[in-house]
Amino acid sequence: MVEPAFFRSLAAAAAAETLPRFRQHGPVSNKLAAGFDPVTEADQKAEDAIRRLITAAFPQHGVLGEEYGSTAGDGEHVWVIDPIDGTRAFISGLPVWGTLVGLTQRGDAVAGMMSQPFTGELFYSCGSGSFFEGPGGERKLQTRLTTDLATATLFTTTPALFKDAARARYDRLEASVRLARYGVDCYAFAMVAAGFADLVIEAGLQPYDIVGLIPIIEQAGGVVTRLDGGPAETGGDILASATAGLHAAALARFND
Repeated sequence: MVEPAFFRSLAAAAAAETLPRFRQHGPVSNKLAAGFDPVTEADQKAEDAIRRLITAAFPQHGVLGEEYGSTAGDGEHVWVIDPIDGTRAFISGLPVWGTLVGLTQRGDAVAGMMSQPFTGELFYSCGSGSFFEGPGGERKLQTRLTTDLATATLFTTTPALFKDAARARYDRLEASVRLARYGVDCYAFAMVAAGFADLVIEAGLQPYDIVGLIPIIEQAGGVVTRLDGGPAETGGDILASATAGLHAAALARFND
């Protein structure tokens, strides 16, 4: 299994590429012919650094990254990388982006990390508990024990991601919670694991957007699935919740 020191080394290697380019007004490319999906040199250099460390330590494992695609491995273990989750935040100078790395075993997310180098924070799970390292010291993570939607705090990137009938379902869920906040990307999921928020709902995620976060939330006491109740590792429309009871209530409210 993965050791915390390995996640620290991945976080440091990525930070060496991302931090010097953050808030430097560097060039931004667009990966879409219609629309806007930004990518920067920091995304590419960070993923390359992470891939090199993973390949050296686990040469038999497969790798899936946002910027450089898939590399075949033993068919059982796959590392999933998003070098900068929240590139839009990155190019806007907002420190709510993060580096995500997750490990799947036979399709299940078993270990993961989220690193925010500008704030000096690392959230990770090696499969037995979830932990934080950063300002204020080190601690084990625990989700809040919220079970009632009426007292919950909910995050989403933007309600505009939910289209047509799904937008009405999202609005119904948001109307049921105490507080809704928008636009903090992977940092929102980390706040659920850390006990500062209760729900994150997102539409159209890719595996590299969520795999690294699943073990962190689950090992802190939370639940992560697709909105249809299926496994989140494949991406799609995703709900993360602080407790199983809250998760069931949110799914029921959204899908009613």
